[in-house]
Amino acid sequence: MKIWCLFFGIWGFFSHPNFAFADELLTLSWANNLLTISNSNLPGGKLEVWYLEAFCHKGSTHQDWSKTVLPHKTVLTSATSHRLDFRTSVEPNVEVCHTVSAVKDAVEFSFVFANHGTQAVDVDWFQPACIRVGSFTGLDQTNYSSRCFIFTERGLTTLDKVHRTEEALYHGGQVYVPKGINLNDVNPRPICVDQPINGLIGCFSADGKYLLANASSSTHELFQGIYACLHNDPHVGGLNSGMSKTMMAKIYFLKNDPEELVKRYQLEFRHSMSNEAPPGRRF
Repeated sequence: MKIWCLFFGIWGFFSHPNFAFADELLTLSWANNLLTISNSNLPGGKLEVWYLEAFCHKGSTHQDWSKTVLPHKTVLTSATSHRLDFRTSVEPNVEVCHTVSAVKDAVEFSFVFANHGTQAVDVDWFQPACIRVGSFTGLDQTNYSSRCFIFTERGLTTLDKVHRTEEALYHGGQVYVPKGINLNDVNPRPICVDQPINGLIGCFSADGKYLLANASSSTHELFQGIYACLHNDPHVGGLNSGMSKTMMAKIYFLKNDPEELVKRYQLEFRHSMSNEAPPGRRF
């Protein structure tokens, strides 16, 4: 019997036949900074995502949040039910053109950053998507961590089983920082002792049939938030004058099959995985 079957037998999460998000394409809408992903297979028919949330300077771990974030404004430039195009202005002179696209079993995000100013801009990382998973997991802020997961040296690890900390500038939530990221430049909330070995954070549905997971091509941190939410916050690394950078992210909606999720992630984000643990250590 596969180790995943043993794990989910304990938790009551069993694999199911291929489920049918593919039979009904995900649809998209956006208003007042809230992205709504709709599909009849989703609990309540929708998933809400705060989009975009923040663009951040270095030194963020130990300073007031108001000193970390760069002012920004987002406008929707075109929209269909399956594709949204945006332009975000980040002070002083950064433009981010980004697209959200619904595909068969995922929502894809693409970002192009461009510094149009004459000076370098310290935009080290950003928070594009605060994914509100309370309805999906069927739990609330007090207990939803038991249905959320990252991948650590121990394999798939639910967030109620990680080595949590409590001390930080702001209390609540938990930050998971991958190898290579400076611990002085992350979310000013408690930093977990456990280190993620890949850029996946996700959760299981209340009925155990499905999973949702968020990935990025340049993960700066994974974050379990304070509103029954999950984040995969990408690394930017600053922008010199005239510099452009491109990155992508994805929210997967899959049957409850973590092995398949990891295979998809390895295939679709393989170019971003050079600093992760070797494949033999992923499980």
